[in-house]
Amino acid sequence: MFVVFGASGNVGNATAVRLREAGRAVRAVVRLEQQGEHLATLGCEIAIAELTDRASVAKAIEGADAVQILCPVPHADHHPANTMRHMIDIAADALRANPPPRILALSDYGAELDRDTGITLLFHELEAQLRPVTSHLTFLRAAEHMQNWGRVVPAALAAGALPSLHHPLDKLFPTVAAQDVGRLAADLLMDNDPDGEVSPRIVSIEGPQRISALDVARKLSELSGRAVAAQALPRQAWTAMLLRAGLSFNHAQLITDLYDTHNDGRIDVEAGVGERRFGTTPLAEVLASILPRVEAAAS
Repeated sequence: MFVVFGASGNVGNATAVRLREAGRAVRAVVRLEQQGEHLATLGCEIAIAELTDRASVAKAIEGADAVQILCPVPHADHHPANTMRHMIDIAADALRANPPPRILALSDYGAELDRDTGITLLFHELEAQLRPVTSHLTFLRAAEHMQNWGRVVPAALAAGALPSLHHPLDKLFPTVAAQDVGRLAADLLMDNDPDGEVSPRIVSIEGPQRISALDVARKLSELSGRAVAAQALPRQAWTAMLLRAGLSFNHAQLITDLYDTHNDGRIDVEAGVGERRFGTTPLAEVLASILPRVEAAAS
């Protein structure tokens, strides 16, 4: 049984689909029953669990041959770092108490860094908590997801300006489509020679090519037929913009710390460590999938 936490999300859904296409038994773990409806049609067993609830997490991993664990940064939370650390504690405790043969943890570029990286520091803590688990362990470190640009696409199309925290605008940075992360995660979970691998196995994934904020604006203009220019949001305006977007002050601080580190050039593949993989989905394909939803919401 392959247990996939966060199975209703972009990454988890892609993992579950790939595993089912390979004929594997999948227990899709979701927070709400309706999130599991599509997964059930694929033949997944559905488990309802909340990552802040020890009993439901422990129950979800019972009988697992492999577990894909995701501890997401919670939105609409005044203290997201504390909540995510609580999730990490619960997940690590459950996996130590009842270790499956294989664990894959979804992590982040820069997770090897141990200070001042905002959101990425939480993935460093996730990896540290899981290292003592007596399973074969894989850390799948992903670059920034292309889908994250969907949060600013509506405002960019309305104003003709794409705000970017990546400075300068022509800086090339690694990014990846979420579905490519999920498919690779499934392949790694199905790797049937764990005894021949180093544990923890560290695998990094990014897309077919690095991009800049200028590239994003250019592609968005081409696909939408509207003029969109990339705009480097001044550093002093970051927090106010994030607060207007509905984030708490503490969440905004995690993001500003992350992008300060990004712009210093420190968020990247850990040099000389692990394996590198490359997704195949281009930025244009991801943006093209976002636009219909944006246009439908605006109509």
